[in-house]
Amino acid sequence: MHRLLYTMILFGILGMGLASQDYAENVQIRRTAYGVPHIIGENLESVAFGLAYAQLEDRGEKVILPLIRSKGVLAKYTGEENIESDLYAKLVQEYTRNTFHLLDRDTRDILSGFAKGVNFYLEKHPEQFPSWYYQQYSAVDIAAASNRSSRPSQYYAWDFLEKLEERKKREQANDDAGSNVWAFAPERTKSGHAILMRNPHLSWEAGYYEAHITVPGKINFYGDFRIGGMFAIICGFNDHLGWSTTNNYPDLEEVYAMKADPALPDHYLLDGISHPIQRKQVVIEFKNGEGSGLVHKEWLYTPFGPVIDRSGGLIHIVKTADWNNFRRGEQLVAMMKSKTLDEWTNAMKKRNISASNYTYADDQGNIFYIWNASIPKLPHEFHGDTTAHLVQKSSEIWNEYQDFNRIPQLLNPTGGYVQNCNDPFYFTNLKEPMSREDQPDNYPKPLLRMRTQHSLSLIDNELKFSLEDVVKMKHSMKVVAAERFKEELIQLVQDSKEKSQYKSAAQYLSDWDNTSAPNSEGSVLFNEWFWNYRSMVGHDSLFSDVWNWDHPMDTPTGINFRDSARKAFVMAVDTLMTRYGDFRMKWGVVYRVRRGEVDVPVGGGSGTLGNFRVIYFGPEEEDGKRKVIGGDGWVFAVEFGQKIKAYSVLAYGQSNNPESPHFDDQASLFAANKMKRVAYSEDEIASALIRSYHPGQE
Repeated sequence: MHRLLYTMILFGILGMGLASQDYAENVQIRRTAYGVPHIIGENLESVAFGLAYAQLEDRGEKVILPLIRSKGVLAKYTGEENIESDLYAKLVQEYTRNTFHLLDRDTRDILSGFAKGVNFYLEKHPEQFPSWYYQQYSAVDIAAASNRSSRPSQYYAWDFLEKLEERKKREQANDDAGSNVWAFAPERTKSGHAILMRNPHLSWEAGYYEAHITVPGKINFYGDFRIGGMFAIICGFNDHLGWSTTNNYPDLEEVYAMKADPALPDHYLLDGISHPIQRKQVVIEFKNGEGSGLVHKEWLYTPFGPVIDRSGGLIHIVKTADWNNFRRGEQLVAMMKSKTLDEWTNAMKKRNISASNYTYADDQGNIFYIWNASIPKLPHEFHGDTTAHLVQKSSEIWNEYQDFNRIPQLLNPTGGYVQNCNDPFYFTNLKEPMSREDQPDNYPKPLLRMRTQHSLSLIDNELKFSLEDVVKMKHSMKVVAAERFKEELIQLVQDSKEKSQYKSAAQYLSDWDNTSAPNSEGSVLFNEWFWNYRSMVGHDSLFSDVWNWDHPMDTPTGINFRDSARKAFVMAVDTLMTRYGDFRMKWGVVYRVRRGEVDVPVGGGSGTLGNFRVIYFGPEEEDGKRKVIGGDGWVFAVEFGQKIKAYSVLAYGQSNNPESPHFDDQASLFAANKMKRVAYSEDEIASALIRSYHPGQE
């Protein structure tokens, strides 16, 4: 009762409650099979209100915690482990508050509606969460949650060089945290309509949320909305077009050094003038046992970017394309509302989203790819991320992006397809490779890893596909690394002086079908060998013949360190014998989907080995099995005809509540390489309807 009274006072139930009830009555949440919410309202504020309410029904505290974090008050309730997060959040909060009024009306309405939906849900459920969750959340808080994810420049002032190096190494070594995407032109489909397939590979904690929002006459969009915020990464489709992102890791930062003014402390010389370093103080409160403490941090910055170092008579700063990028939501709203390729590309030209490949298809038969990057147009030579440029004039610091039309892109190419699997743009289409000549130095170098080769091997042909064919093909279980290593590995073990059991294991491997399908035998042994070999020699030293532009689909190949490969194989056999009592087993015996009541075998594996069906697994559990923790998550395939036809799967379910029927109801579907039919039209929604209600109704 005490908490209920507290909540009523906090939310001003006599005032705000009536207004929120009006919003609730103007929005309808319609749940179809698997719990997917289709939210319809009279304006953008209403549907955002409904989306927030539905997210909280399904994801609870996962929605609230990012908003508390965006306020910069998480450490106040949880302790010192969140001090750094709160210090950063306070900066983002101030930045967001100062720029919020500059956003267009549609974007502000969506942010406002989402905040009101969160507050209304908390008002209606006063006993569901700890008391400190019950705060007043504003549109600025919602915007700040999204701005955190787009890394405003202040982020870089915190151990920039170390964090940058860590990030680059992680990106280079991990071929799993990314995505696959295909788009097919009408000449490549059985229906004569364009098809788009979207297939992200992230942690199952990444927070994809499948939903459909409709404002009649204004927007009708089906896609993913990150939990706890409106404008993180949005992919999906409307009546006319759709798109998907894949990571592209552009180089958006440059480090500059300016001479410190010898006459004035904390001043730097630029354009022959002495300029003061600007300072900003941030104070946050943190929980200290039964008491609390305050942490003060001072940030140093310049009009060009934050200060990252002061030493050797120099002031070092970093300038990044992410600085002041607060209009991300505006661009996404414009993209969701677009009806034509021209409208959609005009939205992309806003350049408010600084990175990610975008792949597109529409009902006019267009397919399109762009290596989207707000990449700097450099007035100096490119020396890499962490080499500072000593500058004396402001004109020596980059001040504009590369022209939009100069950004690599491909529209309706020969062969009728575009694809991306996180590699650079050059081989988006094998029949029309993009030139590697005359590219700016800060563009990525050509590379075609085995996962992308797998992608191209499936679609670079003359075949025509139905939407169902695309869904089936997306679940290809081939392991490309087997084609590059297996025969040589078998031979070197057979020619060695190893014991007969290891030669027997090599012979067993020769019968493997080179897939990671659940019933595949030999895949467990090969997988164990590969990771042993990689840990011995390093990721960049696996192959004797490295990747070659002139043979993009056949290289890299060959075992580079044969003795290490042999030892790694012996280790693999010994490990499996110790762990399972045998090296002979099916992939699905070890690798499982385990969620709720579901415990079933699953196919797929690491993209590093050239799997297209990318799945990564957690550590061994008590029974020696390993369960999925990431990889394929929310996947869709859509065909743009007179009527939208689509399939999707959200592997980990619409809800994270184990008591919900939608906690594990897509897990078996996912493991069986199947996808559910999307209810998009009003007829489809009516046929698949489970329940319909206004927010606040039981």
